[in-house]
Amino acid sequence: MSTLPPRAGRRCHHALNPFHSTVYFSPDLGKEFGELGIDDASAAYFAARGAALGTVGAGTVTATFYNFNHELVARHVPAVWSAATPAAVLDARLRAVDSTLRRLLGEETLASAELAEAARLALRATEACTRHARPLYAAHADLPVPEQPHLAYWHAATLLREHRGDAHVAALLAAGLDPVEALVSHTATGKGMPPRWILATRGWRRDDWDAAAERLRGRGLLDGEGGLTESGAALRAELEEATDRMDAAPYEHLGAAGVERLTELGRGFLFAAATAGAFPEDLTGKG
Repeated sequence: MSTLPPRAGRRCHHALNPFHSTVYFSPDLGKEFGELGIDDASAAYFAARGAALGTVGAGTVTATFYNFNHELVARHVPAVWSAATPAAVLDARLRAVDSTLRRLLGEETLASAELAEAARLALRATEACTRHARPLYAAHADLPVPEQPHLAYWHAATLLREHRGDAHVAALLAAGLDPVEALVSHTATGKGMPPRWILATRGWRRDDWDAAAERLRGRGLLDGEGGLTESGAALRAELEEATDRMDAAPYEHLGAAGVERLTELGRGFLFAAATAGAFPEDLTGKG
């Protein structure tokens, strides 16, 4: 039986996951990867997130990332490994994280007791993460923990993000939502990326989006205006509950007080990063 308040782990994840993602929107990542010869934004994303898996092919990236068009993935993977080895990519990614967080948070925050505390708490939570059936988490769990607190915190946030993400993919499969249906239904909650962002970054066409919406309407999950029906909202809620159940271990291990404190600290760092311009203004919503 859980010792945590309802959805406590999910709230903590919502503070940590976007913090990890700051690097994907950072010009520092483009600079570091450009020096490796990786200039395309999609190639950079696949390399940055997939390098921990090694010199994998397009199939592995498509399977683990879940909601990207395989045609887009195959355009860049495995070719990207000819430009730079996974080890070189991982080193460049960490340099980009370092410069990004220094710019967004400032040196005083990076040297603060609060950031060091957040790193300790997040790393403690990862002690209860499990590798089985979690390929992206397992690959990142094999990487060394950086020594500097801000990098250690980002690393732990990455582990917790991928641990939940791998579980969420399992929940999507169980719910019978294919990659585009997952995107359409998430956007319909008002919390996902708008279609223009998804179509620009995931490799899908408007026809793919419309066809997925039609399939969801056929299942009674989406209404004629593109919003979730009662059944659709219930399905999305159950998806998150199922993910919570599969992702409970790290937060149970940390305990209620630790999760509450990590969430508080994480929200503060995320707010500071967002205020400093970490994310595009039109990143979320239905538009």
